[in-house]
Amino acid sequence: VRDIETINTELILSDIELVERRIERAKKLAKGDKKFDAEAALFERLLAHLNDGLTAASFPCTEDEKLVVSDCPTLSGKKVLYAANMSEEDFAEGYEQNARYIAVKEYAEASGAAVIPVCAGIEQEIAELDAEERLMFLSELGLESSGLDRLIKCSYSLLGLISYLTSGEDECRAWTITRGTKAPQAAGKIHTDFERGFIRAEVIAFEDLKTIGTMAAAKAQGKVRSEGKEYIMKDGDIVNFLFNV
Repeated sequence: VRDIETINTELILSDIELVERRIERAKKLAKGDKKFDAEAALFERLLAHLNDGLTAASFPCTEDEKLVVSDCPTLSGKKVLYAANMSEEDFAEGYEQNARYIAVKEYAEASGAAVIPVCAGIEQEIAELDAEERLMFLSELGLESSGLDRLIKCSYSLLGLISYLTSGEDECRAWTITRGTKAPQAAGKIHTDFERGFIRAEVIAFEDLKTIGTMAAAKAQGKVRSEGKEYIMKDGDIVNFLFNV
């Protein structure tokens, strides 16, 4: 926790310089346009908050003010994920009982951050194994996935990201989108023509296809749904977009 606080102090000091420049800029612009007076006042509040040793992420403001503040790329306002590294012995004995892990977890929860336990020694061993050996090794340790996989999943969650899948004769591919994205905008990630000429999306959940086995069988069982423009994409959706330009 002491290390975290030291790093946060460095980030806050950097942000103070950034915000001071933003205030100076807003005050200059306010001479020609009074609307910038409100922006200067907002960033002066943020500056006072930072000078109290608090991060930009914990700055209390309205949703509209958040949009203005987000235009200023503060470092202490970013999403944070802590990787708590411990020995193989501590990891094997149960990281939930590790006093330092508990302290970091409590700190993370209080500040809106996330934390995952990792063992760099185990991760190095996993990296040197092939796919089959890796599964056996993880099973022996009582783990479902590697620390790297958990790090990626947790990062996606923190950033509000999900993936959907497309599959054809040439390739199977995952596309990253923001949680809450509707089908036409998701299609636009592949090509703007897909969004512009969107008709509908044929969708099946990954777990359903995994259980059934083939797309033909899934269609026969009515598991492939036809979704329109208002459909909100879900993590793991397998999609075939129909469009016409």
